[in-house]
Amino acid sequence: MLRMVSVVSEKTVIGKRFTLVIPKAVKGRLRLREGQRVLVRVEKGKVVVDPLPWNPFEMLEKIVGRPYIEEREEAEAERWLKEHAGR
Repeated sequence: MLRMVSVVSEKTVIGKRFTLVIPKAVKGRLRLREGQRVLVRVEKGKVVVDPLPWNPFEMLEKIVGRPYIEEREEAEAERWLKEHAGR
């Protein structure tokens, strides 16, 4: 099945101290919020900006399928390391 990808393009200007204002149409499309962290990289000669999740533990919960609880996860990681160390 062919999936259609809609593209949003807007012109903007690099400002003082190399600040970049993200146009309203792009902000709205990506649901970006002020203060949100992003990953900026160069890919094939282009600048790519990837929004990062607001709460990385929420994303981890979706992947793992259960809430992240530091004490439990640390204990499980330590247990796993002790079992598999030296193999």
